[in-house]
Amino acid sequence: MKKKVVVGMSGGVDSSVAAYLLKEQGYEVIGVTMQIWQECCSPGEAEESSGSRAMEDARRVAEYLGIAYHCMDLRSEFRHSVVEPFVEEYLKGGTPNPCIACNRYVKWKALLDKSIALGADYIATGHYARVGQLPNGRYAVRQSATSAKDQTYALYGLTQEQLTHTLLPVGEYTKEEIRILAEKQGLPVADKPDSQDICFVPDHDYAAFIDREAGERAPKPGSFVTAEGRVLGRHKGISHYTIGQRRGLGLPMGERVFVTQICPETDQVVIGPEQGIFTDHALCDRVNFMSIEGLEKPMRVLAKIRYNHRGEYCTIERQSQGRVLAVFEKPVRAVTPGQAMVFYDGSYVAGGGTIIRQ
Repeated sequence: MKKKVVVGMSGGVDSSVAAYLLKEQGYEVIGVTMQIWQECCSPGEAEESSGSRAMEDARRVAEYLGIAYHCMDLRSEFRHSVVEPFVEEYLKGGTPNPCIACNRYVKWKALLDKSIALGADYIATGHYARVGQLPNGRYAVRQSATSAKDQTYALYGLTQEQLTHTLLPVGEYTKEEIRILAEKQGLPVADKPDSQDICFVPDHDYAAFIDREAGERAPKPGSFVTAEGRVLGRHKGISHYTIGQRRGLGLPMGERVFVTQICPETDQVVIGPEQGIFTDHALCDRVNFMSIEGLEKPMRVLAKIRYNHRGEYCTIERQSQGRVLAVFEKPVRAVTPGQAMVFYDGSYVAGGGTIIRQ
């Protein structure tokens, strides 16, 4: 009996090729588009409305491949697990990465639960990553065949249960190879450009989004200050700034200055020279271990502190309350609360957590 796999189809080339590859490998493939935001169809219309361009593209690809296709309304799960924590992190002065929460709690948890109900054995996506089982029996995501497109950073939060039901066929290819495959097979989205947007803030105006969502709790204007407390001017609200930011400050300082700290309790944004945004240590919580069950003793790993960070070697050590402290061998720039810090042991993800302070 053929194994059944539900493929999360975004309407892009990567997930479309993932569906094609799995069908070629002999799986019974079901394409699913997850409706996660207001622009998608209304409740009760999940099977009838094309909703967005992405949904229409996914539907066309599924029809072209001859596979079943469904829409799943996951807007409630998305708001609760992604949007609300995103807003709260900004109100605390952090800079969150909503894609990580979306991957764990929506693209995997909610989708997997609903897919198993459909009788599926696996779920799959178009992420550039691979899943492997290690000698210790644990599953972990492994870096893709192309470092230029590796997406393991955003997948560190997946659980062992989720990984045992995950297929990531695109991780064995480069982006160029995926494009060539799509063109060779005549997929309708072969030339479609990649999306670079956070899906629920397509205009990139995060501060305006936070203001709308937070209502009366929206950040108020406050003071730019030095580390010593000297007032330099007024700012528009802490949600407009992130650690390491230089542009858009509007301060006539006569020298290059950067945001070095955000203080939500006083509505202050601390400004200083570039050396003030370098540190050799960082603390994270909400840690998820992947290739290892836990951190029993200090461990040397390569850590990435943001998606496009090349990584820096450090030693990680367990702290109280399940937190992990990373001490870097070389200072790293702009360690930012709210961002993920992901630990790599070779090509596998050892784990990761949310940065709470440097």
